[in-house]
Amino acid sequence: MATNRNINNLDELRAEIVRLESLKKEQEVYLGDQMGLLQHKIEAPVRFFKRFTSWAPTSSNINRNFKSKSGSEDADWLTNSLRVGLPVIFNRVLFRKAGFIKKTLLLLASQKAASAINQDRVTGFINKLASIIRPSESKKRKKKKHKDYGIPPDSETY
Repeated sequence: MATNRNINNLDELRAEIVRLESLKKEQEVYLGDQMGLLQHKIEAPVRFFKRFTSWAPTSSNINRNFKSKSGSEDADWLTNSLRVGLPVIFNRVLFRKAGFIKKTLLLLASQKAASAINQDRVTGFINKLASIIRPSESKKRKKKKHKDYGIPPDSETY
């Protein structure tokens, strides 16, 4: 693409420099786009392989599945047992004749419910229930004590 141009004065030289700089920018943008498309085509088999093997359990997936979904705190024994126990109870006992779609929706709902229930919430609920059932200290009847005023009124001190 070497074109031989005759440049006769300084204005033509400046115009040629501006033209060449704009041509350079256009070519850089075009080559950058082509490079991105080429990288996308080269990475296609890798993306396909990752998508195909993403269902296979890895150690990070296993650790992530047994941790709490609510954030940084770890799931306690009650939450983990409810995650396993609720679907079994619902599918075997309550919804024995339900179809596949209903059982799947029930599984997802029970997993969400189990992740919302933890040991602290259960003990808090039990404590609130116990405080309602048990009478408080202010409601208890206090026995009247005989107040001692010193000398009894029937004494012989007069």
